[in-house]
Amino acid sequence: METHKQLTIGLFGFGVVGEGLYKVLQQTPSLKAELKKVCIRHPEKKRNAPAELFTTSKEELLEDPSINVIVEVIDDADAAFTIVSTALRNGKDVVSASKKMIAEHLEALLQLQQETGRSLLYESAACASIPVIRNLEEYYDNDLLHSIKAIVNGSTNFILTKMFEEGLDFKQALILAQQLGFAESNPKLDVEGYDAVNKWTFLLTHAYGIKAAPEEILFNGIQNIQAGDAAVARARNQQIKLVAQAQKLQDGKVAAFVLPQFVNHDDHLAFVKNEYNGVVIESGFADKQFFYGKGAGSFPTASAVLSDISALRYQYKYEYKKLYHHTPHELSNDLYLRVYVSFDNLDLIPRDQFAWIEEWHAQEERKYLVGVIAFGELKKNNWWREGNTSLILTPNPVIEDVEIRKLKKRSLELAGLV
Repeated sequence: METHKQLTIGLFGFGVVGEGLYKVLQQTPSLKAELKKVCIRHPEKKRNAPAELFTTSKEELLEDPSINVIVEVIDDADAAFTIVSTALRNGKDVVSASKKMIAEHLEALLQLQQETGRSLLYESAACASIPVIRNLEEYYDNDLLHSIKAIVNGSTNFILTKMFEEGLDFKQALILAQQLGFAESNPKLDVEGYDAVNKWTFLLTHAYGIKAAPEEILFNGIQNIQAGDAAVARARNQQIKLVAQAQKLQDGKVAAFVLPQFVNHDDHLAFVKNEYNGVVIESGFADKQFFYGKGAGSFPTASAVLSDISALRYQYKYEYKKLYHHTPHELSNDLYLRVYVSFDNLDLIPRDQFAWIEEWHAQEERKYLVGVIAFGELKKNNWWREGNTSLILTPNPVIEDVEIRKLKKRSLELAGLV
């Protein structure tokens, strides 16, 4: 019996990832996948492939009945959504690497998959070479996922590594990242956390069945981290990483955010350096598991695209088990975070928003405090993103509402007020 189908591919985009995929397909003849056409925007550019492979007409791929798989690796989210939605409606399976497009159109893409019965796979859109989505779908398809925390952006991790290991300041490290091709000429999407939170939206869907737009998730990037913050981390035998985190709370809801975080030297994520990504998943019975691999680059990303193409031979689809077969979890705002805040001007820090302040360092050239603040206060206010203020989570930052109530009751008891 025939267990897999012949794949005929139409490819959109021939940049770093597209060309990487072209080369990888040439080296994997056993896949029996034929690349029939590549749609490009700039036909005048010199490319390392036969000229007859290329076209500027998207219809030539989307309307060709012999092409049964569309692979989309372009950097325009709106154009990507048009391509993907048209391909699904035309009865084609789709592989995409566009995290911004998936994050912004997740609801519509879920609907399209159900309506058309076609498959949309996007392993390469998060963590490149690490098979995190497939693992969340297949291995962690039960309901016992306690937490997932990850470094999902290689550019910011590269910058932070250089700040720590070579003592560069933020601007120097960013320029180096741009020179090496790890950061875009306009690095805002990476540096200010947009890329990481886009990935986190659909990883939350696979992990917990949560459908959330990027703006519903509390996030920031590393743009305000100072050399002084790195010095404080070093003195505490810690590093600073941009960490995407989701954690199930006692009430069954999920706390989720993407923020800079102090990481202890023995934490799995402390070993993730330069452009690498890492994911730590903690579940009920398996305890902690650590996934590590390259989060960017031509071949690492192309390898994930290839894995998705290969899975389509067996009609593989995401089942979105946490969304459709379990009761989906909800995001929670009922928690507190233990935070470090460094600043130039104390007047810009609303001390009344903190539940309490544990450390206060006012003598240093750059002042800082460590305190506990309600998650909702950070969602409502912007002071912690502005005015050269740097907010970094402490290790294990989540404090649940019930714990706060216990602590307050205990302090009142000790004071003899109850």
